[in-house]
Amino acid sequence: MANGVKRIGLISDTHGLLRKEAVEALHGSELIIHAGDVGKPEILEELRKIAPVVTVRGNVDTEPWAQALPETAVAEAGAAMIYVLHDVNTLDLNPAAAGFHIVVSGHSHKPGKTERDGVLYINPGSAGPRRFHLPVTVARLNLEEKPWNLEFLDLQVCSE
Repeated sequence: MANGVKRIGLISDTHGLLRKEAVEALHGSELIIHAGDVGKPEILEELRKIAPVVTVRGNVDTEPWAQALPETAVAEAGAAMIYVLHDVNTLDLNPAAAGFHIVVSGHSHKPGKTERDGVLYINPGSAGPRRFHLPVTVARLNLEEKPWNLEFLDLQVCSE
């Protein structure tokens, strides 16, 4: 999928709420990865107006429409192979051995990145309803040059 892609928008845990700030932050993406807990099919329809979308099913995606979403997905962006799943704790393969460069997950609502065995693990955080005191975030990944540029965007929304 999307072989010449360099600019990837990362979003997760929308829980049925797609904020205008998230849509604005993802504009310019050539591919969007939604790491689950979508909440409503309309969210994916809106994201597809920006760029092609790769998404996985999260633990709150239990309605009939969501059964069509896979539990894991693979996206190819340029030379990078990306493995997508909702909860990184359910990872049942060795990404480095399987040839993946990036693992994108959600679930924890905590934005972050780590690197293990040459694999970049990214959680874009939660873009939906604010949980606890965690920020409301999305991320942008630019693969144009190494090291890859990962930017987290705090959507600075008012508390609900």
